[in-house]
Amino acid sequence: MFRYKDYIPLPPWSDGEPGSPYRNAKNPVGDRRRRIGQGIVSLSVLVNLYFLYATFTSWPAPLDNYQALNTHPILDTKALVAIKPANSQDNAIVTGLYTDAFATAVATLGHTLNVANSSAARLLYYLPDKVSERALCIATVSGWEPVRIERIAPPFRGVHRHFLDQYSKLHLWTLDQRGYQSVMYIDSDTIVRRNFDEVFRLPYTFAAVPDVYTDSQGYVTAFNAGVMFLRPDTELFHDMVSKIATAHYPAEQAEQAFLNHYFGAEVLRLPYAYNGNLAIKKRTPKLWTALQDEMRIMHLTMAKPFLQGDYAEVAMDQLERNAERVARKKPVFKEEIAEWVEAWLETRRTYASKLAKCNAL
Repeated sequence: MFRYKDYIPLPPWSDGEPGSPYRNAKNPVGDRRRRIGQGIVSLSVLVNLYFLYATFTSWPAPLDNYQALNTHPILDTKALVAIKPANSQDNAIVTGLYTDAFATAVATLGHTLNVANSSAARLLYYLPDKVSERALCIATVSGWEPVRIERIAPPFRGVHRHFLDQYSKLHLWTLDQRGYQSVMYIDSDTIVRRNFDEVFRLPYTFAAVPDVYTDSQGYVTAFNAGVMFLRPDTELFHDMVSKIATAHYPAEQAEQAFLNHYFGAEVLRLPYAYNGNLAIKKRTPKLWTALQDEMRIMHLTMAKPFLQGDYAEVAMDQLERNAERVARKKPVFKEEIAEWVEAWLETRRTYASKLAKCNAL
């Protein structure tokens, strides 16, 4: 307690006195830099506060904030009757088979088209070097007419490995050579829920459904190339092929990215009912529920019950078990997977004798 009783404090230094720690060294350059740095920090804080405020106070996009306000049908049936019906011989529905793994999916899609009673021809584009006789047999049991096409190779590197053959889809625009005036292209990982023949009466040259992402991109104006309506034109085909290697677009998404750049300003954007992308359910369940009564085509983008591993084929007698595994991994899509399985089982029963012959190949 008396440890410091004899302590004598040192006299204080005066500012500027030799040895003083309080020397005021003048440095105008350093002071200016310090003020600039403080200003930048203050501005950064203000900008971040603004974005935080905007994030938590702005309204979400309309579809992210979906409310079932409009319960009217998407088609005006009276107006549709007034439009001259399309000649069914002029129309074609097309899908593609570029690997054996999708054969059962193509067969199932064809069966759902039969149930929906579409009047259009059904064409199956396939690559003869990549599809076996057995797979082609399975795919066509439900009525698809096989059409051989030449592969259009990707024009540069960077294309996702699952999309390496997708530029071949551009052959759709050559179907005017077969006499078709209207074409509806549908990816094989879809099933048809309702007849959509009304699209063949559209006067436009190209139509598709806007894409949906589950990340921050959300609902975008770019379209999904898994379902497309088009008016075939061989001259336009040659123009597209001449530009796929020179246009500037992201390589990974292959033909979808190119088509969005080619038709981005001209495309007629169809309602989501024509391409029921599973991403909608993941992002906005209320919107998915509201679409059920109108949905023409369901697109199994995020859960494929007919594939295993990295897009590997599943044997026909293993499809149900495989679908169960996919449903366990992605339970949010359990109902949609079950719907596909039901359609497959109907396909298998309906074309049992044909499928048996295919299996023997």
